[in-house]
Order: sequence, then structure tokens, then C-alpha cells
Amino acid sequence: MKKIFIILAIILPLSIVHAITLGGIFSKNSTPKNIQLPQFSVVDMNGKIHNNKTVKGKYLVVNFWATWCPPCLKEIPAFVDFYDKHSDKVELLGMDYEQVNIDKITDFTDNFMVNYPIILSSDKNRAEFEKFGKVVGMPTTYIYAPDGALINHYMGEINIKTLEEAIR
Repeated sequence: MKKIFIILAIILPLSIVHAITLGGIFSKNSTPKNIQLPQFSVVDMNGKIHNNKTVKGKYLVVNFWATWCPPCLKEIPAFVDFYDKHSDKVELLGMDYEQVNIDKITDFTDNFMVNYPIILSSDKNRAEFEKFGKVVGMPTTYIYAPDGALINHYMGEINIKTLEEAIR
């Protein structure tokens, strides 16, 4: 019986610390304050350059995703609708976090009728992906204000309501 209490005395504090740490990592709305848009420059799959100058004055939504990620696939229609409605004041960059050939992604984006720029994880772009922060799960979405301030970031599926609330 004494051994059980000793084991519990050791395990309980560790499990609480572990839960707090994981809670901080996986919280959807734990955005650190005063984070600014990093200096970045990426090339989309059509050869167009996107950087701080091209997104200046607009909200920027940066979505890290992959074709093998079910929640990523589920949120794509929301991004398509959102971009269709708000492309005049929002730039949305779909950062494909896997290394696949352009033909596969072209077929994929055509099937989903993706209307926003897709940035492939290529030798040119990969270092730029890291500038936004470590992606520990997918999908991960960062939303920046027109002045470059990070409004919020989300890990997990996001919906159009959340996107629209962020740009109000």
C-alpha cells in the first residue's frame, strides 16, 4: 500500500505538468501577443511571388495543410468560400506541407476547385515555411492583420465563421 502512495505521489505531479504543457501546445486560441508577420517570400505553383509587399494592406491567412490530412481536406471548401467572398481584403496562402509533384497537386486543387494560391514545399519555399513558426500538427492556420500583427493561430480544422470573425 505504501508503494502505491509513493508511485502516485510521483506520477500525479508529472501528469499534471504534462497535461498543462500539452494544453499549451494544443490550445486553439493561445496566441502570443505582439507577434508580427515575418519577412517572407514564396512562389506559388503558378510561379507568382507572394511576400510582405504583395500582401501589404490586406489580412493574410496562412494555412499549412497536406493532401493526406483529413481535417485539412474538410476545411478546404470553407477556405474556397471565404476567399471567394473576401479576396478584395484578404490574401490566403495554402502552404502544402508535403513534397509531391506539381501534377498531383494540380489534379487535387482542380478537384477541390481551389481558388487561392497554393505554395508547394519545394527547395525554394521550405525555408520560408519555417519563418511562420513550427508546425506541430495539421492543419495549422495563422491569421495576420493588415498591419502585420498576428491576430490568431489555430491548430486543427477551421471554419468560415472563425475566419470571418478574425477579419472584422
